[in-house]
Amino acid sequence: MTPLTEAEIRRSFVNCSQGEAKRLRVPLGLADTAWETLDFLGWRDPGAPAAAYLVTEWRGRVTGLVMRLSTDRRSTGRQNMCALCSTVHSTTDVALMVAPRPGASGRNGNTVGTYLCTDLACSLYARRLKQPDRVQPVETLSAEARIERVQANLDTFVRRVVDVA
Repeated sequence: MTPLTEAEIRRSFVNCSQGEAKRLRVPLGLADTAWETLDFLGWRDPGAPAAAYLVTEWRGRVTGLVMRLSTDRRSTGRQNMCALCSTVHSTTDVALMVAPRPGASGRNGNTVGTYLCTDLACSLYARRLKQPDRVQPVETLSAEARIERVQANLDTFVRRVVDVA
């Protein structure tokens, strides 16, 4: 991913108002981010447990999504899989994240959701730069194939949110 500035990140959001984009908390340490290991920049707002953000290069432009997730996730001993990176986690480490659609559609309550790693570190899991707590199923895909899977799944999610038919 190409390095982004705070201003570029704030301008990228397509499913919130400009005022909301100005007020959201951008992650600290952008200058220290290992951009080359990311397919998207994803983060949670520590001051707002239900807020999550995803910024990626999509179809030639930087596109940001505001998302919400349920804060009522109890561990039941079961496992869930992230829809982007296919990493298996406990139920508390995967959550349904819901993005309002842009414009009037989103203001009318239309949303798109998917199950994602709650730490939004899918790029790192795909590259095996970060290990989840759970033992993973044996996977024979190469690193390149895992990265391509994340990128394809990310493209599908962003398209479902942004393409208002």
